[in-house]
Amino acid sequence: MAREEVMIAAVGTLLLGACHPAEIAPHDAGAAAIARGRDAARRLGCGACHAMPDSAWPKGRVGPALDGFGDRAMIAGQLPNDPVRLAAFVRDAPALVPGTAMPAIPMRDEDARDIAAWLQSLHEQ
Repeated sequence: MAREEVMIAAVGTLLLGACHPAEIAPHDAGAAAIARGRDAARRLGCGACHAMPDSAWPKGRVGPALDGFGDRAMIAGQLPNDPVRLAAFVRDAPALVPGTAMPAIPMRDEDARDIAAWLQSLHEQ
C-alpha cells in the first residue's frame, strides 16, 4: 500500500470513530464523596470561573457552567469523562489539555477525586 493510501485509510478510520458518541463512565461514588467534592469545589474557589449548581454566588462565567456535568461525555471537549481523567484534569488541566484556560489548582488527591465524584453526580434536571 502506498503511503497516501495508508494515510487516507487512517483518516477514514478516525472519522468513522467520531460518528459514535463517547461513553460516559458510570457514576458509582458514594454520597459522602459527593458531599466532600461539593464542599472542596466551593472551598477551592471553582465558582470564581464556573457557575455551580445550588450556589447563588459567585456565578463565574469564564468557564462553562457545571450543571449537568455528569451527562457530558467529554472533558474540555477533548478527554473521555471518566473519574480518573476528571480528577487529574481538575487538579492540573494544562498537563492534560495544553492551552486550556483552566489553571492547575493545588489540591490534595482526595479533593480531586471527590470533586470528580461531585461533578459526575450532576445531571440535568
